Amino acid sequence: CCRKISKEAHSTTATTTLFTLLSLFLFTQIFGLSCVAQVVLGKGNTGQYLSINIAFGIGVTLGVHAAGGVSGAHLNAAITITECVLGNLSWKKLTAYVIGQFLGSFTAAATVFGLYYDALYDYTNGNFTVTGPTATAQIFSTYPAPNVSLLGAFFTEFTATVMLALGIQVIHDEKNNAAVKGTQPLLCGVLVLGIGLGMGLNTGYAINPSRDLPPRIFTAIAGWGTEVFTTGHAWWWVPLTAPVLGCLTGALVYKLFIEFHIPLDEEIKKEQRGVETS
Repeated sequence: CCRKISKEAHSTTATTTLFTLLSLFLFTQIFGLSCVAQVVLGKGNTGQYLSINIAFGIGVTLGVHAAGGVSGAHLNAAITITECVLGNLSWKKLTAYVIGQFLGSFTAAATVFGLYYDALYDYTNGNFTVTGPTATAQIFSTYPAPNVSLLGAFFTEFTATVMLALGIQVIHDEKNNAAVKGTQPLLCGVLVLGIGLGMGLNTGYAINPSRDLPPRIFTAIAGWGTEVFTTGHAWWWVPLTAPVLGCLTGALVYKLFIEFHIPLDEEIKKEQRGVETS
């Protein structure tokens, strides 16, 4: 019996990891990164900044649809960590989710690299750079704009992820006015689209450690070198820490200003009885 339970537990963990990997790989990252590649390598002739935002929004929508019923669609390590802190997710599952997220994101970066290798080579003459007129590292990971300080970039990522966390809770909180279940993935995609449209100028809105670090590691291996970790005042750690702090802050803000003020079922029933008797 114990062996059977153990096997089922391992099977569940493996399934969770696989679905998280596939969701992030097949949808969120493939759509998003390939669109960035098309915009950059096409020199603006095959897409614009809006195209990138829409592609990431579509990717998130499909990713949530694909894995929502199995793993809860954990596509963002910052959200997953926040759920653990809030007690909504066991710490044991955190490892499975994060492994799936990172493997999926890394594999997606490798796939987009292979998909656009010829265009990359032609655009750069075989010289893959992080900065300069033919820089291409930004296809895979985020980098701050040249005019933005490290503090300003950190605050941008922090604020954008606060809005992400608030939006996700508004969409899913069944104690409040949650969205209809079938519309939640679409609204999550629209939420990411909105963040990109309004908060993407400074940093490219990473808002997800799982979206940024694995492709950065891939580019370091694939020819861009260690400069992917030193550019922008060693910016690489900001997309890891700012989104986690932003999600935790967003969750706290939601609890303090919204969740704690939602009437309990008993209070609602009392009010309804009072209306009926009057």
